[in-house]
Amino acid sequence: MKPHVTFGELDNRRTSRAESLLQAFTDAGVSAEIPPDIHAAMWEKFLFIASLSGVGAITRVPVGVSRGIPGTRKLFEQCIGELSAVARARGIRVKDNAVEATMALIDNLPPEATASMQRDIMAARPSELDSQSGTVVRLGREAGIPTPLNEFIYHSLLPQELAARKQIREGTTS
Repeated sequence: MKPHVTFGELDNRRTSRAESLLQAFTDAGVSAEIPPDIHAAMWEKFLFIASLSGVGAITRVPVGVSRGIPGTRKLFEQCIGELSAVARARGIRVKDNAVEATMALIDNLPPEATASMQRDIMAARPSELDSQSGTVVRLGREAGIPTPLNEFIYHSLLPQELAARKQIREGTTS
């Protein structure tokens, strides 16, 4: 998979700063783009990483296994659907086919791929749980959007997360 960078100004203006950075990436041979709506682009990335991380951390198997089993594939789809609903409730213009588009990204990952949050939780290290699944739950509540799968993921993994953080605070990691 070739590296790709998507970036832009938070007000969606195409500034000289953004154009200069785009040129630097291009000159370095890195695929890059300035999307018309950076907020939609950030959320579309969030749909991908939060669902991959959450489902991966719960199943504890590489994506090639989880996407290939109908029940766990459905977990990806449900997780992405909840994230999409939260984004739309917050006024973010994610694609109408966000679930299908995100599943296409997941389907194109190498079968052995795992997310960093999944690897951290499996290794009993502090992870991005609060920043990913916890954020989905919090933003869903604020927007009045139910996020039952993301709540399950968050609350199922929270005891392990708290234990890992406690070990760090107490200096008892191995």
